[in-house]
Amino acid sequence: MVEFRGIVMDTSRKKPKTIDEYMALFPKDVNDRLVLMRQTIKKAAPKASETISYQIPTFTLNGNLVHFATFKNHIGFYPTSSPILVFKKELSSYKTSRGSIQFPYDKPLPLALITRIVKYRVKESASREKNRSY
Repeated sequence: MVEFRGIVMDTSRKKPKTIDEYMALFPKDVNDRLVLMRQTIKKAAPKASETISYQIPTFTLNGNLVHFATFKNHIGFYPTSSPILVFKKELSSYKTSRGSIQFPYDKPLPLALITRIVKYRVKESASREKNRSY
């Protein structure tokens, strides 16, 4: 059992194998945000595949593209380190670290920014794949 935002959740169940199973673990208000994250990522990277990696939702395209996860006070978004530097100014109002961004529950998700970051990662992924081909 673990407490999440005042709700006691049963974590003894099997570990989620799909993003749907992962999202089903959380209350509706959190799940609504996860749905928005997922839809935004899918729209920005339509060729990416969904999976669970590191026990969190992951999109892959020529390797890991982005991850996201739910925490007590925020949704963590993991686009690798380069977008954190490229979008530093736009991310200035969010807590960031080398490869992660925290989107707190008390602010709307910055969907346009998430879209730009994912599209940037898609270009990085394509470039990496092109260089790998030679």
